[in-house]
Amino acid sequence: MAARAVDKNYLKGIEKARRDLRALISSNNCAPIMLRLAWHDAGTYDAKTKTGGPNGSIRHDRELSHSANNGLKKAVELCEQVKARHPEISYADLYQLAGVVAVEVTGGPTIDFVPGRKDSTESPEEGRLPDAKQGAKHLRDIFYRMGLSDKDIVALSGGHTLGRAHPERSGFEGAWTRDPLKFDNSYFKELPKNESSDLLKLPTDKALVYDPKFRRYVELYAKDEDAFFRDYAASHKKLSELGFISPSRLALKATVSVVVAAAVAFLGYYYEIHRKFT
Repeated sequence: MAARAVDKNYLKGIEKARRDLRALISSNNCAPIMLRLAWHDAGTYDAKTKTGGPNGSIRHDRELSHSANNGLKKAVELCEQVKARHPEISYADLYQLAGVVAVEVTGGPTIDFVPGRKDSTESPEEGRLPDAKQGAKHLRDIFYRMGLSDKDIVALSGGHTLGRAHPERSGFEGAWTRDPLKFDNSYFKELPKNESSDLLKLPTDKALVYDPKFRRYVELYAKDEDAFFRDYAASHKKLSELGFISPSRLALKATVSVVVAAAVAFLGYYYEIHRKFT
């Protein structure tokens, strides 16, 4: 995913949009759906084909109508209020910034945000997002396709500490935690508890407990919120940058290419001179 130009004015727009998002999310109590919007725009990435990912394509009706995106039209419409005030910002950056702010305003970790994503006019085919009715193998198939790890799967699942499931959207109903507007490690504390709990546990949630490789992270995050926050922030950043080469990385890549080319040319010249005099 190519980066767009990011100058001082663009960066100023990002910071103004960040402030507007804080106010919007706080006044509407919409952090959970904003986080879901960011995840679902990014979670279509395919590392092999380099398609999908955090490119703003979820705003298109053909993608927004995917069954996994039921209910996200509300989040897209809320983001339009910020987009109208800052039209220079790409939808791709706006949606990922909304996810970052959603975590922060609910008490979660600070997540490093790098702007510069370009919007796409193409949408991926349906079926790239996780299916909550599935188990551990399905989770790995989906997240490994993106280039993410077991630790990323569990850490990102901790985002279920926010929000609740709605039957008209997913077929499931209920909240994962006692306070669905507070970002903390309570999801992991509740996860291993008895099935009689009135809190929601999806098949994909249960898979984190049943699978031993996943469970070790569940146990770690349940007892150490700092570890969860650290790993969540890193995994969220990875998810939000799938396929994205930031302007700074692009510039570094170009610089390295020039240096390598110069070195090759110099070595070639040195070889020719050395050959003539030996």
